[in-house]
Amino acid sequence: MREADRERERRQRSRIWTPGRPEVIDRLDAEGLLPAITFIFSRAGCEAAVQQCLHAGLRLNDESARSQVRSIVEERTAGIPDEDLHVLGYFEWLEGLERGIAAHHAGMLPTFKEVVEELFVRGLVKAVFATETLALGINMPARSVVLEKLVKWNGEQHVDITPGEYTQLTGRAGRRGIDVEGHAVVLWQRTMDPAALAGLAGTRTYPLRSSFKPSYNMAVNLVSQFGRHRSRELLETSFAQFQADKAVVGISRQVQRNEEGLEGYRASMTCHLGDFDEYARLRRELKDRETELARQGAAQRRAAAAVALEKLRPGDVIHVPTGKFAGLALVLDPGLPAGRVGGHRGMEYHDGPRPLVLTAERQVKRLASIDFPVPVEPLDRMRIPKSFNPRSPQSRRDLASALRTKAGHHDVRRHRKERSPAADDTEISRLRAAIRAHPCHGCSDREDHARWGERYHRLLRDTRQLERRIEGRTNTIARTFDRICSLLSELGYLRGDEVTDEGRRLARLYGELDLLASECLREGVWEGLPPPSSRPAPPRWSTRRGRPMTRCRPSCPRAGPRTRSARWSGYGAGWTPWRRSTRSTRRRASASASRTWASPGPPTAGPPATGSTRCCAKSTCPPVTSCAGPSN
Repeated sequence: MREADRERERRQRSRIWTPGRPEVIDRLDAEGLLPAITFIFSRAGCEAAVQQCLHAGLRLNDESARSQVRSIVEERTAGIPDEDLHVLGYFEWLEGLERGIAAHHAGMLPTFKEVVEELFVRGLVKAVFATETLALGINMPARSVVLEKLVKWNGEQHVDITPGEYTQLTGRAGRRGIDVEGHAVVLWQRTMDPAALAGLAGTRTYPLRSSFKPSYNMAVNLVSQFGRHRSRELLETSFAQFQADKAVVGISRQVQRNEEGLEGYRASMTCHLGDFDEYARLRRELKDRETELARQGAAQRRAAAAVALEKLRPGDVIHVPTGKFAGLALVLDPGLPAGRVGGHRGMEYHDGPRPLVLTAERQVKRLASIDFPVPVEPLDRMRIPKSFNPRSPQSRRDLASALRTKAGHHDVRRHRKERSPAADDTEISRLRAAIRAHPCHGCSDREDHARWGERYHRLLRDTRQLERRIEGRTNTIARTFDRICSLLSELGYLRGDEVTDEGRRLARLYGELDLLASECLREGVWEGLPPPSSRPAPPRWSTRRGRPMTRCRPSCPRAGPRTRSARWSGYGAGWTPWRRSTRSTRRRASASASRTWASPGPPTAGPPATGSTRCCAKSTCPPVTSCAGPSN
């Protein structure tokens, strides 16, 4: 490409820009494409978008619509106390509604969300900034749908949205009976691939995967309405359980084929003299016992050989019984003891001493315990000259010649094989006697039957493994529900099929850490906090990866929270599987910081430096500009 062409392309890219949120809404209003839903994959982003539109002076309602909005809002929120409305940011929320702008996400008060949905359906709210939860199960169709990005955070990493998610989000565009067509707007991003966007819009077939997972709040609500047994039956018929069971269809077919093969093997191993299955079992037990004793004997011999190698000294003449370097050898270096060995490029592991020896064939090699199946004993000793250099061929030749001369004075014989421990084992003697006494032992086709019996046993073992895999994959939702109910019963939220008072409170708590929040309420962690101060507490139960809230681990300032923390740690031992599923391991720091912030009283380490705060009461903790306390 010529320089002029590259310069032209750079100028074209510089003219491409992504409009701001107020500009997008203003452009849609000018084109007659409102009402619109802008999907932002962040709760904070939705709230920030509303504030940006308000600060930009955007107004989508006239005076008549503003009056209707105020009347509906006052009617729907009449049952909420004024002090609570002030804490919830009611007046800022109302100002946005009067202008026809609102946010919608799972962190809002249910009443506020219902008001937004009602006003949007009536056409009194024309621009909604929502998370992807709005696309699921809520009837809020719009004329246009705006997607700011095609990437979202799935809880672990940023990933591209799937064709199914794209279709679900853009499916809100177009009101039945009102709009002839809907409009989906995707804002330009520098990292956007037009071909990938076309693939998202053009894909019409995609798999459905259930994201259903039992939770503590859900378990309490199900038990209160249907009872524990009926609730378990409902979960067994869920779509999530259907997909989990569908994954084992292939394994089930393999089990069925194995069962048919087992029937054929069983018929082939039948003996007219007696029960050949019993005879084959005795033979397997004998074989397993002999294998076990042989393994134990080999381990003992290796251990004895390693001990003998540790006793070698430079100058010992030994006999290498097996291996490539079998024969006489002179120990040059006994090697290091078992453990790590330093190398030029790191560390390597071995299982015993590795002596460096000179063989009678003038080779210098480092041996290992595998070269000595039996303990080695020095046959003689030789003096190693101080001038000996293992890299010098002449030095190796002279010392090997002396070693061969020394070998003439020794009768080196092959090591005598030790008596097998199986010869003295009473269990083996009993099994051999039982085999000889069995009627099938005298069958002329005994070995043919035995071969069929071995095939039958191997196939039966494989079939049992497949059945265990099926058992582990089926009814997973119901088993998880049972474990959740067991934990709730232990903590006092359930009593059989009855829900206790604590359980009824848990049934009204919705969130990823519903049980933790319920325990904090029961233990009074947040008692004594005025409403404005307690408002930032619930968001503290979720934290963002890579942004630690404090520079050191917060500690509980009083004995009460410390005792409650220890009690909660005891609860954690019973629900490890669910703690992993919610990734609460990385949220423990957030919970600890919340307890530190929620506890009244000044820090004991003295006042912080001017313009800074301390994240805890430790004198060793340096002042920082932010801490785990409330932030606006």
